[in-house]
Amino acid sequence: MGGIEFLKGHGTQNDFVLLPDPAGRLELTEARVAALCDRRRGLGADGVLRVVRAAALDEPSAGEWFMDYRNADGSIAEMCGNGVRVFARYLVDSGLAAEGGFVVGTRAGDRPVVVHPDRSVTVHMGPATITGTSVTMVAGRPFSGVAVDVGNPHLVSLLDDDVADLDLREQPDFDHDVFPHGVNLEFVNRLGEGALRMRVHERGVGETRACGTGTVAAVAAAFHLAGTDTGASTVDVPGGRVAVTVSRGASTLSGPAEIVARGEIDEGWWAAAGS
Repeated sequence: MGGIEFLKGHGTQNDFVLLPDPAGRLELTEARVAALCDRRRGLGADGVLRVVRAAALDEPSAGEWFMDYRNADGSIAEMCGNGVRVFARYLVDSGLAAEGGFVVGTRAGDRPVVVHPDRSVTVHMGPATITGTSVTMVAGRPFSGVAVDVGNPHLVSLLDDDVADLDLREQPDFDHDVFPHGVNLEFVNRLGEGALRMRVHERGVGETRACGTGTVAAVAAAFHLAGTDTGASTVDVPGGRVAVTVSRGASTLSGPAEIVARGEIDEGWWAAAGS
């Protein structure tokens, strides 16, 4: 049986199709990625992680491997924190990298990672930069938020109301002048000192069970509103719990990463899905 190799993995139930493509030969059209991520006509996922050598894409990186990340709608994205964890776990499980520390290239820059023996992964996420404020609308209700850049754009709204009560089935509105390329929207409750709860509506995807860069943005925004730029917090998302640290110019994200299946995509389906 011939076909295109794939794997399925997730980090706190933020799930991905991984496509091993060391030489960078696969053609990832928007239509093909969207079909792969469709949970009825494809494999189903929140995004696609192409595993490619940095040299094959002529991408500047200190690492050997580059995470070519695509959103579920087929659009290209700069970075995905949960995706990096799953990507790193795959590299170690496949013998392409040694357990411990190494570098993963992304469009947001190099991300040093540490793969731990318990299958968890820590990602050095780079700076979480506060860029201003804006407003999002959910079902006609406005929520003010803190804009945060974690290599991709976020708007974090801290709420007194329980985030579980929000209806995020439809795309919340936001200021397209502030976020011309779209934005990830996080809705956050404080649970106590060093603990947050979050839901997220991801750009190009919709609501997901988790968002790694979103948890970093949420922690950075919460500390910013508390008058500091340094601290550590857990973040509970529908898919589980992660741990985040932020400081001036740096942040880390630690959490689980699982590879759950592997197989082959039918070449006929792949060809038909590309147009």
